[in-house]
Formats: sequence, structure tokens, C-alpha cells
Amino acid sequence: MSTSRRIVIVDNDLGVVEVLRSLLKLDGYRVKAVRNTDAALDSLAKGNVHLMLMDLDTGPADGMTFLKRLRDDYSHLPVIVMTQYTGITRAVQAMKFGAFEYVCKPFKSDELRLMIQRALAFSDTLSENANLKQQLRAKYNFTNMIGNCEAIQKVYDVIEKIAPTDSSVLILGESGTGKELVAKAIHWASSRAEKPFVAVNCASLPETLLESELFGYVKGAFTGANKSKKGLFESADGGTLLLDEVGSVPLNTQMSLLRVLQEREIRPVGATAMIPVDVRIIAATNEKLEEKIRAGAFREDLFYRLSVIPIILPPLRERSADIPLLIQHFLRAFNAREGRDVKIARKAELAMRAYSWPGNVRQLENAIYRAGALCENDTIAVAELPDEAQRMNGFPGEQSYGAPRSEMPVTSLKSYVREKEREYIAYVLDRMDGNKELAAEALGISVATLYRKYGDA
Repeated sequence: MSTSRRIVIVDNDLGVVEVLRSLLKLDGYRVKAVRNTDAALDSLAKGNVHLMLMDLDTGPADGMTFLKRLRDDYSHLPVIVMTQYTGITRAVQAMKFGAFEYVCKPFKSDELRLMIQRALAFSDTLSENANLKQQLRAKYNFTNMIGNCEAIQKVYDVIEKIAPTDSSVLILGESGTGKELVAKAIHWASSRAEKPFVAVNCASLPETLLESELFGYVKGAFTGANKSKKGLFESADGGTLLLDEVGSVPLNTQMSLLRVLQEREIRPVGATAMIPVDVRIIAATNEKLEEKIRAGAFREDLFYRLSVIPIILPPLRERSADIPLLIQHFLRAFNAREGRDVKIARKAELAMRAYSWPGNVRQLENAIYRAGALCENDTIAVAELPDEAQRMNGFPGEQSYGAPRSEMPVTSLKSYVREKEREYIAYVLDRMDGNKELAAEALGISVATLYRKYGDA
């Protein structure tokens, strides 16, 4: 067995620990023994752990709660739970919470050895699959698109399916959600990847300049046109052109765009001849184009030409579970750029996760860079966060207190307080995407207390 395999034993029974340590070292494993779950987490944080042997009754964390945390944070780590014969029911339950297998004390050496080999082989398979997926993401340049939530996974799937086609794509989403990243991922995953990717913000240019930027112009087309200039369509020939903020394009230019989509040719400003172009069009907007169509500000036929394949990016407030991933991604980028080792305090991370981020991922990125520059002792605290996010420390101020006082029913103070307490717990649970462990931590209570006060909601 390879000596690179490291196993952590979590058990406060010194006799069992010594037996396991001797047995595993004979098989060539490196062994680390700890007496409680807090020490186990410290070992995991240092990395390079391949398997964990854990007694379910080792504190301070409840065994099932600890298993769920391992399943969420260390999904590829196989865990074998150890229990007394009388604890088999709990051991079976532990497997439902993510344990790979269970072994009864006193255990048989050969049985445990075989179980460990199977667990490590299973972990190797998971890692191989993860590496393949990572290679696929790298190949398709998804590396800057961070997120594991279901909505983002669907975006990944759509990109993989549509990238090989030449269909027009319309990316919809609020400002700061990463529309240009999606457009680049589509381009880099396509057969056009070796050709140019050109982006233009249509809202930043006046109508006359937008026409000449898109289609180019010939010498003498207007005052100051001392020489001909290629437009962005010609510059992107063979590749992809991103029309960002396409909802801002004036109606006259919309007609020209429609002609390009239909005929695959352009006419530079001042020219008489048409020029064929081979460009894939990706459009993006944070506006509701259907409303602009009803108002007569956007052509319906152009909309249908652009939205052959629509992609809707969720705002960050609808995928708050991805915020910790984004925080760590931006911290790594900040540290690499500044040559520092900045971390974030747990309370600050929880406050950031609870904040709604109206500016989405871009606002979060700016907040991390600002906090990293301001923080002392290389740890971002709540005080370094934007004022709006600071107010989420403890989550005050956003919950609704119901009807105006004149319309409130008269009830006992105890009933009123209990109802407001349940409303607040529901609010925090919603902000934590239903994760009771995180909600309890944010509320400063135990999971058991949360269940007692709120039930199985």
C-alpha cells in the first residue's frame, strides 16, 4: 500500500486508537489520531487526508451532524464509522448521512483492512471522475465561472450543448451576474475558439458611432473619415461577436443587425458593396426586452433572431450557497495579486452570505478586494465589509414585522414573541438555503434548539 495514504482516526478510546495505529502502520498508511471532532476538522483543514475512521460517540459535535458537515464540505472523503454492537441502528443511519461503511467494535483486522481498501478505491474513482470534469471545465474555459448551485449547473450544461452550434444566443441577467463570462465560455468551447472573440457595449456608444463601430466605414464616408476602417463584424470574422446591453441599440441600427443575421453580410458606412461575414452573434442584456417590444422600442423580429437559445443567469441572492465559493475564489485572486495570505472571519462570511448583493458577483468581488486592502492581521472582519453587509451581522433589520400596529390582533406577549421568533428563524433558514447547521450558527443557538423552536421546517 502506498505510504502517501493518510488516515485520520477520531476516537477518545486510547486502547482502540493504539490497536488501529499499529494495524494501519503495518499496512503502510500514515496515521493521525485525534480525540474529538474539532481536532478532526483541524486535520482536514491542513489537507492530504484520504480516509477517516470515526467513533460515532466522539464529541463535541453530534456524530450525525458532523457526518453531514463532512458530506457537504469534504464530499470525496470516505468515512468509516465505528460503533458498538448495540449501536448498529445508528451506524446504518450514519450511512444515510454520508458514511461509506460501518464496523462494529471489537472489529476483525482482516475485515477492517478490506473495508479500508474498498473505501480508498471508491474515493479514487470519485477523484478520477472529478478530475475528468475539471479537465472538461478547463477545456471549455469554465474556470472563471464559479458555482455549484442547480441553476449554474444548468447553465454549464446548456453551454456544453450549444457551443458546437452556430445558433444565436441571448444571455439574460442582472448587471454583474457574469454575462460576458458565459459568452466567452460559449466561444472558447466552440469550433471558433481559435478565431477572435470581440465584445462591444452597445449602451456606451451613440447611434452614429455605434453604426460605424459595428460595420466600419470607408474613406470619405463622413467628415474626419480620412481612411477606411474595419468594423467589429469584420474584426470578429470567423469568431464570435458579443453585443452587450443589446437592449440599448437604436431602432435604425436594429434593422441593420437584423439584415446581418438574415443575410450574413454587412455594408460599411458610406460603402455601396456588401461584405460577407461569418460571425456568431451572442447578445446580452439586463433589460426585459419583451417590455421594450410592447413599447415599440425593440423589434420583435430581431428579438426572435437573437434569442434562438436564451440563457438566464440567476442573481446572486438566489444562489447564496455559492457565495462561500466565490469569496474563496476572489480571495485567492487577491492574495496572488498582492502577495498576501488574507482570510475571512466566519462571522464576516456569514454576513456576506446573508446580504442580498444587488450588484451581484461583480459587487461581491469589489467588496472582497476592498476588504482585503483594508483588513488588519490578514483577516477580513465584519468591520471591513460594506455598510450594507455589516448590517447583516446577526441579520437584523430585514425581517418583516407584519401588519401595522392598528391592524395587529391582540394576543399574549409570549405568543407574539414566539411567532416573531419563528418568522426570524424562517428568514435566516431561507438565507442559508435551508441549511440548519449554518442557520443555527448564524443565530448563535444549537441545531437542537433550532429544531425545538422551529420544528422540521
